[in-house]
Amino acid sequence: MTLTLPEIESLSLHVNQEIRVRASLDVTFAALLEQLGASNEMPDGTPLPMKLEPWPGGRWFRDLGEGNGHFWGSVQAIKRPTLVEITGPLFMSYPVANNVQYRLNEEAGQTLIKFRHSAFGLVQEEHRRGVVTGWNYIHEKVRQRAERSLSKSAFSQ
Repeated sequence: MTLTLPEIESLSLHVNQEIRVRASLDVTFAALLEQLGASNEMPDGTPLPMKLEPWPGGRWFRDLGEGNGHFWGSVQAIKRPTLVEITGPLFMSYPVANNVQYRLNEEAGQTLIKFRHSAFGLVQEEHRRGVVTGWNYIHEKVRQRAERSLSKSAFSQ
């Protein structure tokens, strides 16, 4: 019997993105937490009922009601308004470890979000193919939410 081990590249996943938002750090951070939590949705617009407990050790989970759901991760680190880091299985129900990190910095009156998703384990090919589409959708919704919030506050002054 021959044992064939997978190559390290097939066991890892790396997504790095930069998102520029025309809003302050505080507004963008609030929009990020809202989008990852209660306002989360699938790329087709279907609501994805998520809860994010924004404190160290807080849970990030899909809430299906009546005690049912899917644990996505734990808040490993949070430093308002510049850092959110989550570790856990995310949407992958198999042997895998994920780390998702959002670092926010103010640059020239805008917020720059540096996003990193790293995974190690038996990442299924469908998740490897779809993960960028999902993150792109979430990040675009964060940007829209923050910029819309900023324009609403400008009109109310």
